[in-house]
Amino acid sequence: MESPTPLTENDLLDLDAHWRALNYLAAGQIYLTGNPLLTEELRPEHIKPRLLGHWGTCPGLNLVYTHVNRVISTHGQETVCVWGPGHGGPSVFAGAWLEGTYGELNPDVGRDAAGMGRLFQQFSFPGGVPSHAAPNVPGSFHEGGELGYSLAHAYGAALDNPDLLVACVIGDGEAETGPLAASWHANKFLDPAHDGAVLPILHLNGYKIANPTVLARLDEDELDALLRGYGHEPLYVTGSDPAQVHRDMAAAMDTALLRIHEAQRAAREGEERARPRWPMIVLRTPKGWTGPDEVDGAPVEGTWRAHQVPLSGVRDNPDHLRQLEGWLRSYAPGELFDGEGRPVDRVLACVPDGDRRLGSSPHANGGRLVRTLPLPDPEKYAVPVDKPGTRMHEPTRVLGGLLRDLMERTADRRDFRLFGPDETASNRLQDVYDATDKAWQARTEPTDEHLGRHGRVMEVLSEHLCQGWLEGYVLSGRHGLFSSYEAFAHIVSSMASQHVKWLQSARDIPWRVPVAGLNYLLTSHVWRQDHNGFSHQDPGFVDHILNKDPHTVRVYLPPDTNSLLCVADHVLRTRDVVNVVVAGKQPCFDWLDIEQARAHCARGAGIWEWAGTEQPGSRPEVVLACAGDVPTQETLAAASLLRTHLPELSVRVVNVVDMTRLQPNEEHPHGLTEREFEALLPRDVPVIFAYHGYPWLVHRLTYRRAVHPNLHVRGYKEMGTTTTPFDMVVTNDLDRYRLVMDVIDRVPGLAVRATGVRQEMADVRQRHHAWIREHGTDLPEVEEWSWPGDGR
Repeated sequence: MESPTPLTENDLLDLDAHWRALNYLAAGQIYLTGNPLLTEELRPEHIKPRLLGHWGTCPGLNLVYTHVNRVISTHGQETVCVWGPGHGGPSVFAGAWLEGTYGELNPDVGRDAAGMGRLFQQFSFPGGVPSHAAPNVPGSFHEGGELGYSLAHAYGAALDNPDLLVACVIGDGEAETGPLAASWHANKFLDPAHDGAVLPILHLNGYKIANPTVLARLDEDELDALLRGYGHEPLYVTGSDPAQVHRDMAAAMDTALLRIHEAQRAAREGEERARPRWPMIVLRTPKGWTGPDEVDGAPVEGTWRAHQVPLSGVRDNPDHLRQLEGWLRSYAPGELFDGEGRPVDRVLACVPDGDRRLGSSPHANGGRLVRTLPLPDPEKYAVPVDKPGTRMHEPTRVLGGLLRDLMERTADRRDFRLFGPDETASNRLQDVYDATDKAWQARTEPTDEHLGRHGRVMEVLSEHLCQGWLEGYVLSGRHGLFSSYEAFAHIVSSMASQHVKWLQSARDIPWRVPVAGLNYLLTSHVWRQDHNGFSHQDPGFVDHILNKDPHTVRVYLPPDTNSLLCVADHVLRTRDVVNVVVAGKQPCFDWLDIEQARAHCARGAGIWEWAGTEQPGSRPEVVLACAGDVPTQETLAAASLLRTHLPELSVRVVNVVDMTRLQPNEEHPHGLTEREFEALLPRDVPVIFAYHGYPWLVHRLTYRRAVHPNLHVRGYKEMGTTTTPFDMVVTNDLDRYRLVMDVIDRVPGLAVRATGVRQEMADVRQRHHAWIREHGTDLPEVEEWSWPGDGR
């Protein structure tokens, strides 16, 4: 593109007309339920009974919408917007309606007076639409209700989208959050050769709900130093005179685009240059700009009082009603819309066509772009299992081979990435480095390994940033996997909730096309964090996820390596769900060959006949159930002890991979019917359930099942320390000896005739405590244990 040229007077009038129309539509949504074009005097019955909304941020967002339209129309720049300020919905709804996309997707809200009336009436109204840029809003893939994630989402959308510009409006209140502060560093990972660009627009309107914002009160030189220190070249647009602000904003946008294109051209033509210092815009305009100057003698525009509803008493206070009417008429709606309520040509002069419109961009409706991954067959990576429980592998290390080959298969299409907080190798996934590097644009040293400008492994020690990148990447039409230590997935619990809510809401919107599943691999888990200790031991992310919409969440606990391969193959094919996979990285026993693993994972829960002692056609006297790799090992070890000490006891072993199978089918689409459930866990048989996480989750999932009174769950009891692996399970009463004691305590008649066996189990536990304190290792019979049966 050529150097920026000043706006002509006609350009200025066109832009101002579009901006005024947006301001009118935004204010109308907050206040009006009738008389949308002010064709008659405003009366109380035209006002909504409950005034909800946030006016203060709207004029700035509207200005950005107008000027991004100009950039698209003038320069042909493919663009999508992320609207960070909370409750900015009126502006984005207004922009989508004005450009026509909203009416195309919702024909009853067309671009005429009747459609405008419905646009106004539905906003923050029962049965209507929310006040955020929610899935209802065309062109949005970021809701903006919970603050802090806009810039991370923007960079996620830009990754592997070389022709895309992502404009990201950051509210100055949002800029105070920790996730946003970390997101400034995302520019060190953006590859100008293969990625698109992000244009941050820091909107300093000065106030939050009731307080000034930190960045708005910094001296200019301090703010400039901060932003330059983050690696940006800031461009400043400041003022309250609309004409001058329009000229300055147009110049800033053109200059930013020129600098972006030059950085991309140099990288794509192979020029050796230092990391780009990407442009950004600092937009400083009054809060509630063009709204009431003051209300009841108190200043409003440019203060915190403009944050929500500047005039709150318009139904009851005639002065407020007249002031509102004057405010709305100041935009001259009669000049902006014709007699039928349609926007006049001048208002639409800057609006692009077709899918170039912000509300119609396929990058904001990523299901339109998503392609099926070319997944390799898990059988290629399967470990041989001649007999269960005799050999060990590191499940995530084996999975790393599959992910490496997936990286190779997507090298040209670049639509799969691996995200994680500095733990890819720690989590045994380092084989991916044979196919791609870690993304890195900053300086490198000779001792660095696997850093590259074009890498597709994203590592940064901010779980918020990893999560935000992945969300933006998936929502704009690509695939990814987030690998994390299990305990620290909690850091992004709130972000995960917001993503689930987005998917849940989007499912009910017919024009939203399903996107790829968002996948977590939680490893370095609670039972093998014995070296790091109590601070690293927390399996509760699963509990958090399973509180969410059952149509959107899935949790898998594969018991061994081949099961993990099958689960990974499944989750990487899913759409519109959040998948949590919990699997260890330490050596664990191989129980199932690949075909058995496929069948078992497809069932989600099943009986391992080879591990139990029940005879065909008979009922078990006790069921040993398990979920998770370490609980499975302890359950199998307990079953082996029962074979030795109580060979006449009929024992069934059940393993659960998909935790949602425990729920009734009426509560979760993966849930078992009561008949299916009782075929695994009969109602009148004691069930000892060894579970990976907090025991009460299993109780919650099964509380309606007939077997629940006979269900006893062992799991993590928030007892941890730096200790031996087996001592972790002993400390939490999940060990094999405790499970045998539980069987004796709960099977009718065993408490009397198996007293000696119970005492022997208790004695081993005591011997264990003494042994580890003397030797620092686990008991030899534990360390050297393997499955003794024939396995079939």
